[in-house]
Amino acid sequence: MDTEILRIDRDHISDSDIKRAAGVIRSGGLVAFPTETVYGLGGDALNPDSSKKIYAAKGRPSDNPLIVHIYDLGQVEKIAMLDEGSYRIDRVPDKVKALAKKFWPGPLTIILNKKENVPYETTGGLDTVAIRMPSDPIAAAFIREAGYIAAPSANISGRPSPTKVTHVIEDMTGRIDMIIDGGDVDIGLESTILDLTDKAPVILRPGAITDRDISEVIGKTGYDPGLKGGENAAPKAPGMKYRHYAPKGELVIVRGDGERVRDYINARIQEDKHELIKTGVICPDEHVLNYRASVVKCTGKLGDEEAVAHRLYSILREFDSEEVQMIYSEAFDDEGIGSAVMNRLLKAAGHRVVDANDKEE
Repeated sequence: MDTEILRIDRDHISDSDIKRAAGVIRSGGLVAFPTETVYGLGGDALNPDSSKKIYAAKGRPSDNPLIVHIYDLGQVEKIAMLDEGSYRIDRVPDKVKALAKKFWPGPLTIILNKKENVPYETTGGLDTVAIRMPSDPIAAAFIREAGYIAAPSANISGRPSPTKVTHVIEDMTGRIDMIIDGGDVDIGLESTILDLTDKAPVILRPGAITDRDISEVIGKTGYDPGLKGGENAAPKAPGMKYRHYAPKGELVIVRGDGERVRDYINARIQEDKHELIKTGVICPDEHVLNYRASVVKCTGKLGDEEAVAHRLYSILREFDSEEVQMIYSEAFDDEGIGSAVMNRLLKAAGHRVVDANDKEE
């Protein structure tokens, strides 16, 4: 398959280019496009064959739900059950409206009970539908023209999500019809996913919008136990069941006191060098001189978890291009967007974490 690369400037969006891209969706094809979180791989959300194509292009298990992207709040009622009594809790429409007023457009995905017009191929066999309204202007214009777009991240399943068009080209060339080149994304991590189909709101995937942000709008919000992952976890939302975001090399997260973390990682690096293993380290700017690895990648200033979020997936892909075989990452603060960073790192590492404070060197 030939894949067309279509360059669109966010500041000067061409109507004709948007119509071309939307035409691919309406004809049953697939288009990768930028959002404020990561690049998405879009198909017609109401066409089961399009969703099947998305799974095939990514090599993604078909029980892993897709997110339906919209451009207007009025679209929600056409794909989700909002009538009184349709939910197991009262006044869900009010919660949806409150959340939408505060966070849409933006990096929040809301899970609601689906209507029959949303195919199970899109929802991974579930009776619920995940809905998001991106804030990226290219995404908004594209969705407005094309309709309901189902879109996971535009990468081969399991690989780090794409934050640059070069990542999409690397993974998707020859697999899809078109790639919209809109430049680098803003946030760099996927949206927060909030399930509103049960008695209490539950976060299924952390993101830039935190539990505190959500709780200020609709009250107490919890985390789903499935965030711990594992092959037996019920995949209620994208990214919950299968290993994701992983580099080709082995990744280990090291937590503990600063000096102990440094000493533990350097000891492991020395051992790896004896085995001729190429090593890498992920750390804040201030710690770059602490490590003797073959490759050291800086995430930004200490405590700046937003910078870590923006850089994380690119760093993991850079390790791949430099053929790094063993990667050690310092742990990051698990507050605010830091919880999303650690969620992605844990998934990428297969939940392999070492506590340096427990190690004798």
